[in-house]
Amino acid sequence: MLKDEDRIFTNLYGMAERTLRGARARGHWDGTAKIIGKGRDWIIDEMKASGLRGRGGAGFPTGLKWSFMPKGSDGRPHYLVVNADESEPGTCKDREIMRHDPHTLIEGCLIAGFAMGAHAGYIYIRGEYIREREALQAAIDEAYDAGLLGRNAAGSGWDFDLYLHHGAGAYICGEETALLESLEGKKGMPRMKPPFPAGAGLYGCPTTVNNVESIAVAPTILRRGAAWFAGFGRPNNAGTKLFAISGHVENPCVVEEAMSIPLKELLDRHCGGVRGGWKNLKAVIPGGSSVPLLPAAVCDDAIMDFDWLREQRSGLGTAAVIVMDQSTDVIKAIWRLSKFYKHESCGQCTPCREGTGWMMRVMDRLVKGEAAVEEIDMLLDVTKQVEGHTICALGDAAAWPIQGLIRHFRDEIEDRIRHKRTPVAAE
Repeated sequence: MLKDEDRIFTNLYGMAERTLRGARARGHWDGTAKIIGKGRDWIIDEMKASGLRGRGGAGFPTGLKWSFMPKGSDGRPHYLVVNADESEPGTCKDREIMRHDPHTLIEGCLIAGFAMGAHAGYIYIRGEYIREREALQAAIDEAYDAGLLGRNAAGSGWDFDLYLHHGAGAYICGEETALLESLEGKKGMPRMKPPFPAGAGLYGCPTTVNNVESIAVAPTILRRGAAWFAGFGRPNNAGTKLFAISGHVENPCVVEEAMSIPLKELLDRHCGGVRGGWKNLKAVIPGGSSVPLLPAAVCDDAIMDFDWLREQRSGLGTAAVIVMDQSTDVIKAIWRLSKFYKHESCGQCTPCREGTGWMMRVMDRLVKGEAAVEEIDMLLDVTKQVEGHTICALGDAAAWPIQGLIRHFRDEIEDRIRHKRTPVAAE
């Protein structure tokens, strides 16, 4: 179990002040200029050594991503963009950071901006996050008033400006290149890669896009040392992580824990366990709606980290744990997700535009038991045609929940179809 002194987000529940004064009392903005004074190479090497992997879902090594930014300038400015467009169903961790501990993110922006040679940073926040935007903007204003942003930010000799941009509530804008398009004032549709953002991102300039949590943990890692952070979790799955647990548990919550914590321990320790006891568990979606679910049998030994979950053909994603007990109509639950992805597809790629609607319509019939058994394999075949054939990962996100359902609960789908097709004998 993670000790309190090892928690990075010490005001996750808003019990203390979220102001600059409160943040400083909790140890933030402490020696920021000194960290920046150690230079870009030291910061990036330390981030690499910490083993931090992106907390937005893909799990790409953060230090490595920072190192992709060009060392010198070719005349184009460099930009840092923070992805606060937290729109994955089940995920609500970044919201707590912005609402209760915003200065962790702002300090992280300054340090990350310096490390990649950026004098400007943009935080792109989800359209529905009104109160979070207000809290974050108030914290940014405080930082400017205290000389922590702007010219000679925090006395470091580095000029850094931070802007908060409010999105319009589109899930697709959580994809980094669609986010950049939206930030430029265009329709939020993903770009082809390459060029990658580090080569040509915002306004065609070198850009790094990082998740809120990835940036917010950076100052504490650099203050306490890479070895401290790397000491949590299994190799290649280092550090602490925010887990957002919802669904059929006694106490849904967002909690910071060490990576590689067993799923059962996470639920029992922080959520009071599964509603009706562990034996009442039916399935768990371990990382937000876009990763395949795991049936109860697999959950007994489940470890919450990138590699273990990938081995089970699922994923840690954003670590949004959605718990379903035996009362859940699992077919209907996945139908609801397929409806969401159909609604949120930007329509740029044919497999996604056509496939999401097609998959949802088949799921409509599976929920009611009105499909033929042969359609299960046809649906699986269509998910394979969508997966991996689109510009961004929304096609995968729409396909994977359905694949997980068929992989683990095929018998339930078949039973429903057979039950519907069997005529009830007359009394």
